[in-house]
Amino acid sequence: MKNLKLLALAGVAAIAVSVSSANADDFKIGLSNGWVGSEWRTQMIEEAQAAAAAWKEKGHNVEVVVQSANVDVPGQIAHVRNFINEGVDAIIINPNSPTAFDPVFAQAKEAGILVISTDAEVSSPDATYVGIDQTAWGAAGAEWLAKALGGKGNVVAINGVAGHPANEMRVAGYRSVFEKYPDIKIVNEVNANWDQAQGQQAMQNILATNPDISGVWVQDGMAAGAWKSITDAGKKDQIAATGEIRKDFIDLWTAEKLNSGASVNPPGVMASALNVAVLMLQGKELKQPATAGQYKNAMYLPIPFIDSSNLAEAAAQLDGKPGHYSYTSTLSIEDAEALFK
Repeated sequence: MKNLKLLALAGVAAIAVSVSSANADDFKIGLSNGWVGSEWRTQMIEEAQAAAAAWKEKGHNVEVVVQSANVDVPGQIAHVRNFINEGVDAIIINPNSPTAFDPVFAQAKEAGILVISTDAEVSSPDATYVGIDQTAWGAAGAEWLAKALGGKGNVVAINGVAGHPANEMRVAGYRSVFEKYPDIKIVNEVNANWDQAQGQQAMQNILATNPDISGVWVQDGMAAGAWKSITDAGKKDQIAATGEIRKDFIDLWTAEKLNSGASVNPPGVMASALNVAVLMLQGKELKQPATAGQYKNAMYLPIPFIDSSNLAEAAAQLDGKPGHYSYTSTLSIEDAEALFK
């Protein structure tokens, strides 16, 4: 399946982390999610819980403790402190800031707790990042859009939550691509907070003030709303726009034959991080160091991409799922084991 299968990971490895556990087959892992504004986040937690259950089937008791709520950065730091006080063996966090957690992650390391971030990278030398390269995610959609436009035209961008580390890296990714195309002009950039209704309203406002746009770079969570405004304005066949990985949008994409392409940030990233964490807690060592990314502590997972060439295969994977369900992939236990010595 073109671009949808997990590829072999290269250039990844362990950082030295002191971990402790009373029983090598009995681990407690805290999961921290500081934003619950989308079904994607719910699916992320559920897939991590399923990964823990898969370990139990293999004879390893992996208990997950979840703290998932809309909190500011201090609130999510409180999540981490709660986990430290609870004596978990590892913490996996989808962080609301790339830099604010350095002191509390140092406290976790001092307590012998492994820390892994996912979905958004962190600057702490006491944490490892396991997830996709968000900059490359943004760049992949921009490359598709630039080619779809023949390298020229006016484009707009509808971004997520301003200041969120994943959002900022995605923005850097698409800007780096469009800079290579002198005939592509970014005429507007707005934030719609990964909310479908806000994405729809933002697109409606953009079309009213920029009627001559030919391309839209929009993040998932908002693309369905943006495409609805494009369709309502009668511009479905005049505009190319990035898409979403949710079943409801995949169904719309298929039925309407939209000119769309979508980078995939799988909700399974936290499950992938959990599988890596369990192996680290077992004392196993990665074959190569985790030195990727801007903070030199990242293990990057593959980024699947959906376009017209493999849309039908993606739709088949989502058959029978509810509309909010996202296309996903996970570094399985076996895939994770292959990365270790």
